[in-house]
Amino acid sequence: MKKVVINKVEYEVIRNDGDCIDTSILEEKITDYFDPYDYIFGDYAYEKVRLKGFYESNNKNVNKINDIKNLDDYIKNYCSYGSKVFLLKKIR
Repeated sequence: MKKVVINKVEYEVIRNDGDCIDTSILEEKITDYFDPYDYIFGDYAYEKVRLKGFYESNNKNVNKINDIKNLDDYIKNYCSYGSKVFLLKKIR
């Protein structure tokens, strides 16, 4: 299991298509906004990274748009075809 530490929070790397995780960029982008999320998903489009938080399906805050079981639909509908993507799971 590969791990990364970003802003003193430890994450398990679940997915890293194209070896695209750059912790120096993510240190700037991952703010306390992402604290409640179980996962952070990122995709690179036009040389910029976009981030989205997701919850485990059993989390009390989950809804359809941020349920991790719907990640493939999110990628298909909201990410550029063939873009580099990554998924980090917060280690609690």
